Amino acid sequence: MKRFTFPSAAALALALVGHVAAPAADWPNRNIRMLVGSAAGGGTDAMARAVGDGLSTLLGQAIVVENRPGVSNTLAADAVAKATDGHTMLMGVVTAHAIAPHLIKLPYDTNRDLVPVAFVGSVPNVLVVNNDLPVGSVQSLIALAKQKPGSLNYATSGAGSTQHIAAEMFQDLTGVKLTHVPYRGSGPALVDLMGGQVQMSFDTMPSVIGQVKSGRVKALAVASPKRSPQLPNVPTFAEAGLKGMEMSAWYGIYMPASTPKEVQRRVHDAVNQVLAVPATQARLAAIGAEVTPMTQAQFVEFQLAEYKRFGDFIVKKQIRIE
Repeated sequence: MKRFTFPSAAALALALVGHVAAPAADWPNRNIRMLVGSAAGGGTDAMARAVGDGLSTLLGQAIVVENRPGVSNTLAADAVAKATDGHTMLMGVVTAHAIAPHLIKLPYDTNRDLVPVAFVGSVPNVLVVNNDLPVGSVQSLIALAKQKPGSLNYATSGAGSTQHIAAEMFQDLTGVKLTHVPYRGSGPALVDLMGGQVQMSFDTMPSVIGQVKSGRVKALAVASPKRSPQLPNVPTFAEAGLKGMEMSAWYGIYMPASTPKEVQRRVHDAVNQVLAVPATQARLAAIGAEVTPMTQAQFVEFQLAEYKRFGDFIVKKQIRIE
């Protein structure tokens, strides 16, 4: 697989954050579109609506959330990268900005055509299994998988998703062999998981938290450094005896790289004000999200690090989308 070269964090920060354009003192002067790369009701959509509601008040214009699902969240990213109306932004997700560029030939360059403006937060992936699977822990699952190589199927919302990469990491760390069953989104994947057509999934917290709390699936571990307040009785992978197994879906506001620096600064500041509101924090906490404030420059550097981390892993494991 082709290897990728990465610009330095400082160089990209200067190129993206420091983009110079004409002042935009009257911005915004119309409704703002916030594109989402997944269907309504998912984690990215929930993030967008929680942030968008607050932004509408602060910016004095309606934030219209527009769902454009498909191609690992990149259809929405492509539309925003090419937007020229000055009033379009994206609720970006790790899949589109750090994973898909290494797997798909995209019609845009995520590091050139889009600018990270404001980091929103992250949600951990959760290892969930069908209730009838005779396991009650990560270690018992590993033991079963080693007894029956390739017989356990794991569901994902699609090839190249965080669920897919998390499962590859799990196999890399444990030496087990699992079978990938990709679906068109987490919804149908979870239906088949509950029905027993597939045995396990490494889905994101917003997608599975309702099913876990209702007892329709079993959660064995969360792929985060610490336990989730929403699932306090579910151990981390490290606590379950598997160190190095960390995977979270992170989210942030992106805008076209041509966006004036003044507008970027206004949006960054407004998003962080929204994230400081207790009501917003409660909405995000309900879906297992952790809010982590960053400066814009820190967000740029963070994306670069994630872009490289996933790129290196994809090359190492020779992961491809057929």
